[in-house]
Amino acid sequence: MLVRKETFRVREFRLHCGVTLPEVAVGYESYGTLSPARDNAVLICHYFSGTSHAAGRYSPEEALPGYWDAVIGPGKPFDTTHCFVLSVDSLCNLNVKDPRVVTTGPATVNPATGTPYGMTFPPVAIRDFVEVQRLLLDALGIQRVVAVAGPSMGGLQALEWAIAYPERVARMLSVTSVASLGPWTLMMPGHAATEAIRLDPRWNGGDYYGKAEPTEGLVLALKIVSAIARCPAWADATYGRRPADPAAPPDSSPTGRFLIEAELDALARTRAALMDANHYLYLARANAAYEPGSGLFPVEEAFRRIRARCLLLPCRSDLFLPPTETVRLAAALERAGVTVTLAQLASDGGHLAGVLEIEKAADTLRAFLAR
Repeated sequence: MLVRKETFRVREFRLHCGVTLPEVAVGYESYGTLSPARDNAVLICHYFSGTSHAAGRYSPEEALPGYWDAVIGPGKPFDTTHCFVLSVDSLCNLNVKDPRVVTTGPATVNPATGTPYGMTFPPVAIRDFVEVQRLLLDALGIQRVVAVAGPSMGGLQALEWAIAYPERVARMLSVTSVASLGPWTLMMPGHAATEAIRLDPRWNGGDYYGKAEPTEGLVLALKIVSAIARCPAWADATYGRRPADPAAPPDSSPTGRFLIEAELDALARTRAALMDANHYLYLARANAAYEPGSGLFPVEEAFRRIRARCLLLPCRSDLFLPPTETVRLAAALERAGVTVTLAQLASDGGHLAGVLEIEKAADTLRAFLAR
């Protein structure tokens, strides 16, 4: 599929924290055709470091398709011959320097000052992402979705959708996600990664726009997150203990590195070139602070609001959001009377399997969507 990025703007957008922004803008993509009755829409919510590029390519020359292309398209589980699939950039999207990403956040120019907001930008919440998506659906005339789905942070958004607007969601699919981040994730990689940014002298309290940016802190944050988003079995099978440079092995050179070290660093630097450190901090806090119902309802009451059929799909090797937490979520939903299917993504790919190996769950997704 060839796709293009569209822009959606909202004026006077009131954030969950109570602050009203004069305008927010997000990018979005769609795949398939919206039916005349507007009753065939599926909403895909992206993960922490992702964008709305969920499927297809922007041009025939593009090397890689969107991250869930394996399950979105003609004849795939999210079948675009029948469904209209929609995906939206988050506020404070990490990839703000990507020319195809449209997002409002700390790097955005504050119209009142003519300079980037920086750390004066108000805090954002998962609920804010849902509200922007809701306004886009309203603008498109879509009152109810066939499903809302997403991996990791996308799963948090899908859960919040089912709680906030139960009458508008028929199915909720949460992949490698949980109810809220547990202490392990808050500590490592959460706290460790954000501290890497704050300890970079160039971060300067978030005031670095127009100056040298805290690239090294951001790179280290990305390396911390990327390492824990994988797992030992994946690292053993993919890299082992091979040196980056056979002529300068780690055991004979003080600067020698293992291949896994060198490639982790190279990947982080490539990704950091499209990202903003303040956006990382804001997005990390939104994830860390999330509770089902966004504090508007007690958690037990929030779960009782859900009317959607739910599919929870953890990965057995996930160290980032451990599958035991997803099992607890399934039990809590069942106690609240929610219809829940708990399956498993059988992979040694760790947390990232929910993005990079989603095709392994194609049959599970197809069966759930057909019910």
